[in-house]
Amino acid sequence: MLTRKQLELLEFIQKRMDRDGVPPSFDEMKDALDLRSKSGIHRLITALEERGFIRRLAHRARAIEVVKLPEALEKSLAKSAAAPGFTPKVIEGDRTDPPAGAMPVEAVHAFELPVMGRIAAGVPIEAIAEVSHHVAVPGSMLSGRGQHYALEVKGDSMIEAGINDGDIVVIREQTTADNGDIVVALVEGHEATLKRYYRRGGMIALEAANPAYETRMLREDQVKVQGRLVGLIRSY
Repeated sequence: MLTRKQLELLEFIQKRMDRDGVPPSFDEMKDALDLRSKSGIHRLITALEERGFIRRLAHRARAIEVVKLPEALEKSLAKSAAAPGFTPKVIEGDRTDPPAGAMPVEAVHAFELPVMGRIAAGVPIEAIAEVSHHVAVPGSMLSGRGQHYALEVKGDSMIEAGINDGDIVVIREQTTADNGDIVVALVEGHEATLKRYYRRGGMIALEAANPAYETRMLREDQVKVQGRLVGLIRSY
């Protein structure tokens, strides 16, 4: 049995998924349910997950999947969708003429990846797990199997690796890395940074590609690899 707020939140999430294809942010959920803080949303999400109505996926911003709906809510949503005049919202974005010689998305087998906030290529910043927008990525850039996501680069510590401030990096989600790989590293559970990874004895070295930044030496238990760089989209 769900409380009224739990039911309201589940309905809001499902409607947003049906409309936009992605779940709402915690701020949007807070505003929709007229709550004062996001902590209340966290409690409702946890309760829905414990009751088996939703599932949260690790290392994913807004990673909420609706597993099931109460029968009454399912019928109500189905009735609303079938009602006369129902029109799904389509967000087309800004339309501009493509550059000369540009290939259509379909021709290069592009995939849409979520841009999961910003990643520091400099002094580590707090990890951000919010989908800000989506970006089309050529299928050839997605190496191997597994999940992929994108991040916007902030900072200049990787400029000698060809990674500039404002670029979009494409990351394959994985928890291991070889020496020399450029990885997304989570430092002490709350700071995310983009650096070259080296294992040195019992320590992990996170090395910048800019002599202005010192190599950080950390214990193995202080660093978790979140993914490896597989592609780059330059921002001009």
